[in-house]
Amino acid sequence: MDLKRRGFLRNSALLLGSGALSTTVRGYALTDDARGWRLSAGYGALALSNDAITGLPLIKLPPGFYYRTLAYAGMTMSDGVKMPGSFDGMGVVQADDQQLTLVRNHELSGSNGPFGALEHAYDVTGGGTVTMKVDACSPVVQTSHTSLSGTVYNCAGGVTPWGTWLSCEEIVYSPDELSVDDRVQYAWTKLDDARKRHGFVFEVPADGHARPEPLTAMGQFFHEAVAVDADSGMIYLTEDLSPTAGFYRFIPHQPGKLSVGGRLQMLKVAGADNLSKASDVGQTWDCSWVDIEQPERGNSPGTHDARGVQQQGIEQGACRFIALEGIAIEGQRVFFTAKRGGSTGNGQVFCYHTVEHTLELVYDSPGWEDISGPDNMIVNPHGGLLICEDRVSKPLNAQRLMLLHENGSYSYLAQINDQIKGRLGGNELADEMPDTEWAGACFSPDGEWLFVNIFNPGLTLAITGPWSSLASTAGGA
Repeated sequence: MDLKRRGFLRNSALLLGSGALSTTVRGYALTDDARGWRLSAGYGALALSNDAITGLPLIKLPPGFYYRTLAYAGMTMSDGVKMPGSFDGMGVVQADDQQLTLVRNHELSGSNGPFGALEHAYDVTGGGTVTMKVDACSPVVQTSHTSLSGTVYNCAGGVTPWGTWLSCEEIVYSPDELSVDDRVQYAWTKLDDARKRHGFVFEVPADGHARPEPLTAMGQFFHEAVAVDADSGMIYLTEDLSPTAGFYRFIPHQPGKLSVGGRLQMLKVAGADNLSKASDVGQTWDCSWVDIEQPERGNSPGTHDARGVQQQGIEQGACRFIALEGIAIEGQRVFFTAKRGGSTGNGQVFCYHTVEHTLELVYDSPGWEDISGPDNMIVNPHGGLLICEDRVSKPLNAQRLMLLHENGSYSYLAQINDQIKGRLGGNELADEMPDTEWAGACFSPDGEWLFVNIFNPGLTLAITGPWSSLASTAGGA
């Protein structure tokens, strides 16, 4: 790869918080296209691995890696509630030597009542979050409880530096704006009895229940994920909507006190009003931001298009993307994925440089064989980026965890076993696993345990292994 086209790889030790790594690739290395991203051995070939708890071969892992089921849909939580399904975004919000606190989203809809106690719920709708207290030494769930309920389609979100979880609703729904006829187009949501507006961000504490009050200044739109800049207090947000979506930032009036309000802005890219098909890896653009004057305007006037926020930005020249998903921040760089973007529609990874105010295209999938549908994403404490796959092309069903390494190579860390048959709790795995996805990847603070969800039938796994072996098996990838 031409060095001038490898902005993602420059100063990689500073970029990703890992030690300086060799750039020699050993094992097999295939040039996937002229842009130079290469498939590397990573941690080694994936093979079926049995769950330490159930004995079932749920996933494939490299040699020496081990996992255990931490939680599953249908298990009874400490508050007596059955753990809901549709496991999505997740983060470690608090940790000490004894205990980790994880908050997990549940991307559910419906309006037959919340899964938690009604007195703590925002609305009568089915989404929300669950908080789990996990033993820090040998991951087992010590307690679990409902921490937010009565929301809708809680997809992703993000951890804050002050120890909370921001849970994002991936919908725009305003019952006060709907006539009887208008409700027909929302039949798929089953929100007929919803009483309040949806499409907001909610803040969930590490302990107890969230105050069920939306952070309306952060906008009403198809929220996906957020990342907080610990130095500035700014919050970056993605929008999962097709065929156009926006990339946003929120400037709080008082960092760490989001309920006080702030200013929502949308990214404007010099010389580019639409980057949904961008494919020139390494290309950079100068950027600026435009204000969203009415962040609570979820729909364009007189419509139910769910584009009221992005349209305000587009009218000022802001840039269009497509299906923005995961986001991760490291230092002065904010990475985000576009699940359906790029030359083949199989996904892109961008990086916004917060000091230079530039945008860089880091990765463009040349086809479903490499990755299809990059979704949730985190900075890997062992180097590079870890991306959850949510396929948009279907020649292969089994979803993978992908690693983008600093040296210009990529590899796979895990794959769902789409041939599994059997039951886990009350869940029939054969019906769910082939069409599921990875979500909610996050590491323990010491980097030893990777926590990650399988969306359906609803599983949280804890994975560990010889993380340091990457340098020898992938040639310093």
